[in-house]
Amino acid sequence: MFSSKEQLQKRTGPHGIGRFSYLQSLVTEFQDTDSLESKQEVLANLANFAYDPVNYEYMRTLNVIDLFLDCLDESDEKLVEFGIGGLCNICLDKSNKEEILKNNGVKLVMKCLSSPCEETVLSAITTLMFLVTPVSKADITCLPIVECMLRFSESKNTRLSNLAKVFLEDYCDKSQIEAARQVQERMRTQNSSS
Repeated sequence: MFSSKEQLQKRTGPHGIGRFSYLQSLVTEFQDTDSLESKQEVLANLANFAYDPVNYEYMRTLNVIDLFLDCLDESDEKLVEFGIGGLCNICLDKSNKEEILKNNGVKLVMKCLSSPCEETVLSAITTLMFLVTPVSKADITCLPIVECMLRFSESKNTRLSNLAKVFLEDYCDKSQIEAARQVQERMRTQNSSS
C-alpha cells in the first residue's frame, strides 16, 4: 500500500525512526557488511521499498539506484536478482528512469537477459519496457534484444513467452522483428552445416 509522508510520520511518531533513517541504515548495512547473506537480505528489503513512490526521493538521495545498478555486475545471482527487481520497481518514475538511463542502465539490464534465474530475466524484460522513451527506444529495441525476445517468445515457459510477446508487439515494428528472424535463420543454417 502506498503511503504519504504525512501518514508515515503519523505512524512512526515523534520519536520513531523515520523512513529516510531506516533506508539510510539499510544502505549503510549493505556497504559495511562482509556477509553475502546479509547483503542479499538488505538488497531484497531495499528492492521492496523501491515500489513505493514516497521512497523515491529518499532512494535518490541515498544513491540506491546506483547500488541496484552496481549489483547487476555481481557474480552472485541473488544480488543480481534483487538489484534488477529494485530497478524494475523504481524505474517508472521519470527522475529515476532518467538516472538509470544516464548511468548505462540499458546495457546493464540487457546483460540480465542471459541470467539462469527466471525472475531476473522477467524483471529485466519488464525494466526494459519501463525504460522506453523516445530517446532510449532505439537502444532498447536494438537487434540483439529483439532477437532475444523472439527466442523468448517461443519458450515453453508461459510467463517468459507472454512477456516477450508483449515486448515485441508493443515496442518493435515489423521490420525489426523480420531482421531478428533473419538472424535466427542464418544461425540455424550455420549450425546445421557445421
